Amino acid sequence: MARKFFGTDGIRGRANAWPITPELAMKVAMAVGLAFREGSHRHRVVIGKDTRLSGYMIETAMVAGFTAVGVDVFMTGPIPTPGVAMLTRSLRCDFGVMISASHNPYVDNGIKIFGPDGYKLSDEIETEIEALIEQDLTPRLAASQDLGRAKRIDGVQDRYIEFAKRTLPRNLSLSGLRVVIDCGNGAAYRVAPDALWELGAEVVKIGTDPDGRNINDGCGSTAPGLLQKKVHEVRADIGIALDGDADRVIIVDEKGEIVDGDQLMAVVAESFAEDGRLAQNGIVATVMSNLGLERHLSGLGLGLLRTQVGDRYVVEAMRAGGYNVGGEQSGHIVLSDYSTTGDGLIAALQILSVVQKRQQPVSEVCHRFEPVPQILKNVRFRSGRPLDDEGVRAVIRGAEERLSGCGRLVIRPSGTEPLIRVMGEADDAVLLDRVVGDIVEALGRVAA
Repeated sequence: MARKFFGTDGIRGRANAWPITPELAMKVAMAVGLAFREGSHRHRVVIGKDTRLSGYMIETAMVAGFTAVGVDVFMTGPIPTPGVAMLTRSLRCDFGVMISASHNPYVDNGIKIFGPDGYKLSDEIETEIEALIEQDLTPRLAASQDLGRAKRIDGVQDRYIEFAKRTLPRNLSLSGLRVVIDCGNGAAYRVAPDALWELGAEVVKIGTDPDGRNINDGCGSTAPGLLQKKVHEVRADIGIALDGDADRVIIVDEKGEIVDGDQLMAVVAESFAEDGRLAQNGIVATVMSNLGLERHLSGLGLGLLRTQVGDRYVVEAMRAGGYNVGGEQSGHIVLSDYSTTGDGLIAALQILSVVQKRQQPVSEVCHRFEPVPQILKNVRFRSGRPLDDEGVRAVIRGAEERLSGCGRLVIRPSGTEPLIRVMGEADDAVLLDRVVGDIVEALGRVAA
């Protein structure tokens, strides 16, 4: 059944427009509080957010909703999404909420929800919450004497820093490394630079002056040009770019070249395998990961399990199969020995630990395989379901036949924006460009 509010990563949209309105945010909080009510104890929720201007509005509305159904609220202020997942467990909360639209511009916002175990909710629980949102919840409000309390809690950023640092060996130091960190003016603007400095690195900061409107604005993991320039300028050993809520990371090597999530997963998988720590002799990635990664891992005797796009589906497959390394090409890296969700800072620290262990430049450590030529194009549409058009489907079938045996296509609607994402990869770059172009052209005619 199609869901009305939840997408692939929580509820997301333009701030102060449906569905990201104060009214719905309050109703979501009430529904979540009721869905997780179990037992007679005082229920608690931790709410984190990134640095968007609209975060204040959504946070206040959700506090009202939670307290109205008798849930006590801890507010952290700006903190990475994985920090909320960690705090949900360590503070023994019944659930956690992150207010963020991740890599989207500041005009957007979103609501991500974690269960008491720190994992994102299943489709079944989200469907249950949607059913509650649609109901009149007035009869289920808490009695006046049972209303929840709300307070801001201090020191949580320091707790997250220590949590991230403890994922490294006790005697590991980043001394001697000059690191440029781009926090995208987002949730990690303080914790990431501080963690790197405390571990001994020489830290150069960019994207650490949020003003409510500049999150992901020409900076961060989706716009690494600024980071590449700074790495050259200061002759850094490595550049690290996080997105708005710091659950994804992109690396820039000392030459200014971008290292994507596929290469990072290969680095971590090899390192873990060498140390006897790689569970199930393989990793989990999505259908978007490059065929080169799959071939590289196969050459090492390691497997690759693919899932649909979305880090939550990666995590679900990791939990079901007992894997401890997974992620997405976009830089969501999930290391379940440490975290229940993608964590850009922890992934970056693992890469830095390999760099220090091997005493090699980042360009050598992080270039594990040659990617198969890959093209990703987005086609924006106004309404309807362009992929249901028979003309489009015929073009796609023809493209699949032309790539049969030498490449593959992944065509899907975005879970967060009105876009059709067209990804193709093949050893023959010229053929690939033609077939992807044909599909984009066909979609463009329908979507216009």
